Amino acid sequence: MPSLQTALPPELANNVIRLYRECLRRAKYVGHRQHNTELVVDMVRREFKKHKHETDPEKIQTLKDNAARGLINHILFESEKMSGRKFSSKS
Repeated sequence: MPSLQTALPPELANNVIRLYRECLRRAKYVGHRQHNTELVVDMVRREFKKHKHETDPEKIQTLKDNAARGLINHILFESEKMSGRKFSSKS
């Protein structure tokens, strides 16, 4: 299965620190809008911290893909809200 990270800019997808920072930015944005910033940001931090000693390349790629999926889903959600258009359909 191809990596979801191809949907992200390479400078973000290939760098875990940049991916982490972008996840934190999105978490702050979502948290601010839902009035639970600390909770959402803490959740992102815990997930990254929990896996910081991971050495298996396949597991690392899976974790990065999961983070990328979360970012992409949030970007699509916000785009749909702004445009009033549905970009994905549920089956």
